[in-house]
Amino acid sequence: MEITSSTVIELLKEGNESAFEQVFKEYYKRLHAYAFTFLKDEVAAEEIVQNVFCRIWEKKDLLDVNGTLKSYLYRAVHNESLNYLKHHKVKAEYEQYYTQRMKGEYDHSEKNALVSELEKQIAKALSELPTQCRIIFQLSRFEQLKYQQIADHLGISIKTVENQMGKALKLLRLKLVEFLPVLLLLLLNF
Repeated sequence: MEITSSTVIELLKEGNESAFEQVFKEYYKRLHAYAFTFLKDEVAAEEIVQNVFCRIWEKKDLLDVNGTLKSYLYRAVHNESLNYLKHHKVKAEYEQYYTQRMKGEYDHSEKNALVSELEKQIAKALSELPTQCRIIFQLSRFEQLKYQQIADHLGISIKTVENQMGKALKLLRLKLVEFLPVLLLLLLNF
């Protein structure tokens, strides 16, 4: 009897350890080689593939595979690799800014330019938030209102305020991740 991709996916969702082990053994080396093409680092590629398989096992009941399992695994490794590279780019930029700060290479005009650019990016990110999200965020952060005060002011539940703030913070974090090194330097008063 031939086991189809959809059968394996269903077995994974049910927590079948032997199906998981079979998928791991079948795809691990190829996925590792694929991750290596992005990262050029054996250890990082291994970590990426292990993270993908760990996430699949931990969230097996939420597994939503559109298409084949093979394409799902390759897409997951692709996305994880890109996130890894993005994280390391931000980290490298922070280290560069920090090194320059320690050497005293920033002058007043450079600091003003960084502040100006950061303000523009924050304003842009805020303007891209959904309307209710933006209003709730602004009332909380700029007007210093408590969640209950915001809920009363807008005539919504406190739970809605909490959810919208969580959404706003998540979206802002994603939109401003590249400016984290600049923000950290400004907070450190370089």
